[in-house]
Amino acid sequence: MIDTNKILVVGDRVLVRPEEDLHKTNSGLYLPPGVAEKEKVQGGYVIKTGPGYAIAANTEEDEPWKETKPVRYIPLQATPGDFALFLRRDSIEIEIKGEKYLIIPHSSILILHREDFLEN
Repeated sequence: MIDTNKILVVGDRVLVRPEEDLHKTNSGLYLPPGVAEKEKVQGGYVIKTGPGYAIAANTEEDEPWKETKPVRYIPLQATPGDFALFLRRDSIEIEIKGEKYLIIPHSSILILHREDFLEN
């Protein structure tokens, strides 16, 4: 497993460890055979997320010498440990210390499965 403290995920991106065999996921989700065969959809576990969608700061353009406010973000729904089902075509494959990971935009996630969410 990688040390996630040394990785910064930017913006609305999500770092995912892909699950190879997706006919039935460990979390109990079933994928239809047609979807799995065409590889349009893939699943994996969220390792780390970016800060979210940046919100534009209110700046007065006629007074550029004023201090700017720090950037604020709308947080992402995905959190580390979630199982994400996402569109494969939008992912970028990378390899870190011999392990394959995917970077995907948050908008490509179709569904999230969170264990503790169902218990509440």
